[in-house]
Amino acid sequence: MKHVRTYGLGAVLSASLIGVQSPALAADWTPSKPVEFVVTAGAGGGTDIFTRTIQSIIQKNNLVSQPIVVTLKGGGSGAEGFVHGKAGQGDAHRLIFGTSNQWLLPLVAKVAWKREDLTPVAALAFDEFILWTRADAPWKTGAEFIAAAKAGNVKMGGSQSKDLDETLVKIMERTTGAKFTYIPFKSGGEAAVQLAGGHIDGNTNNPAENVGQWKAGQGTPLCVFSAQRLAGTQKITATMSWADIPLCKDQGIPIEEFKMPRAVYMPGGVPPQAVKYWADVLQKVFASPDWKEYLERTSQTGTFLAGAALTDFAVKDEDRTRKVFDESGWLVK
Repeated sequence: MKHVRTYGLGAVLSASLIGVQSPALAADWTPSKPVEFVVTAGAGGGTDIFTRTIQSIIQKNNLVSQPIVVTLKGGGSGAEGFVHGKAGQGDAHRLIFGTSNQWLLPLVAKVAWKREDLTPVAALAFDEFILWTRADAPWKTGAEFIAAAKAGNVKMGGSQSKDLDETLVKIMERTTGAKFTYIPFKSGGEAAVQLAGGHIDGNTNNPAENVGQWKAGQGTPLCVFSAQRLAGTQKITATMSWADIPLCKDQGIPIEEFKMPRAVYMPGGVPPQAVKYWADVLQKVFASPDWKEYLERTSQTGTFLAGAALTDFAVKDEDRTRKVFDESGWLVK
């Protein structure tokens, strides 16, 4: 969206008489020095891959004239990176790459920023969440899994405590009346390994975290927490593709959708022209063949939300999650 500023007639005449151009009519903003891409996660994780893929596509297609340096600041579940982003107030050469932790971490931990302190630029992909179970499980549908949880001790694993995995498990309990024993692990990958070994009964990993075990016959998807079927139609196993996974809302689990954005932010106080510049660059990344290949490789859903649309998603997600955190006693005082 173009930013238009109006002037009185006197101001226009003055500018024309002295032969200078009004600042509002000057050339659009472009980077004038090296750009920092801040990764709010550790090396090799999903956010790191997301960031470096965007960096690679930008450089391959010469979308930005300045060099781009990737900085890893994943301490405190990404808090280090978001604090670093806030500290860059007004710096349009610093971009922060993260997930919904940008607005959820301040709800459960005493951190030095809040959602409004950073400027949303765009989300380019969403991680879907799938209800996985072990391959030899007696339940074959989401409804049977919930019935088992109501009848006995069903163990759910996930990445960390008071994070998205456990949040989704809490929402499952709220909406179905089931009760789970939640076991936190260091990562979704570790939860996938524990499921394959039969040490837990289920997890809510995203597709990429469990696909290896699915291919190997060590785990199976029961349903996906999405409003519509996943896009991939290529068979992962002899009988199923991503598109063959039923929707959880059709399996007796009344959750319309639960997903996590892969998004880009800037510090507060940056010029609107700079925000538009970076949104346009990311739109070009999103439209590239390399980005489509990335989405296929990671089994993420490609959705582009810029500016106000991303803010609207964040506000609604924060409001919904705050209720879950409050009921669970997680809200920071």
